[in-house]
Amino acid sequence: MRKLEVVGVRIELPSNQPLVLLKEAEGPRHLPIWIGAPEASAIAMSQQGIQPPRPMTHDLLASVIKALGRPLLEARLVSVRETVFYAQLAFEGGVEVDARASDAVALALRVGCPLLCADEVLDDAGVLVSEDGGSSEGEEAELREFREFLAEVEPEDFDK
Repeated sequence: MRKLEVVGVRIELPSNQPLVLLKEAEGPRHLPIWIGAPEASAIAMSQQGIQPPRPMTHDLLASVIKALGRPLLEARLVSVRETVFYAQLAFEGGVEVDARASDAVALALRVGCPLLCADEVLDDAGVLVSEDGGSSEGEEAELREFREFLAEVEPEDFDK
C-alpha cells in the first residue's frame, strides 16, 4: 500500500464531470478518480477548511465515528474494475467496511487518517510523471491547467 495525498478537485470539460486528483506521497504517479458533485464539494470544502453551518453527510459520519470511540485508522483504495474504484475503511479493532472511493477520500480528510492505495490500483489507473518532476508537454499543460483551476475553484461551483 502506498500513501496518497489529495491534490484537489476539478471539473473535467466538456462533460462537466468532477474528479479528485490524488498523488503518491513518495512517488511520481497521480491518480484521477471521477466522482459525483456532492463528494467533490465535500472534498473541496474540507481542503479549504470550510465548516458548513450544519453537518454534511461526511461531517455526520466523522462525528458518529468519534462518538462511538472506534477510530478510523486508514482509508484504503483497494481495487479498480472497469473504471470503478473500490475502497475500504479500516477501524480500530480490525473492523473493515466497504466504501466508495470518493467517500473514503472525503472521510479521510475529515478525520485526518492516512489515505492508502494498493500498488495494483496505481499500476492500473495511475498516471506516471517522471522522477525529475518533468512530464510530457500534454501532461504539463494539463497539470498547469489543473493548478490554475484549483486556485480559483469554490465549493459552491460543484452545486451547479
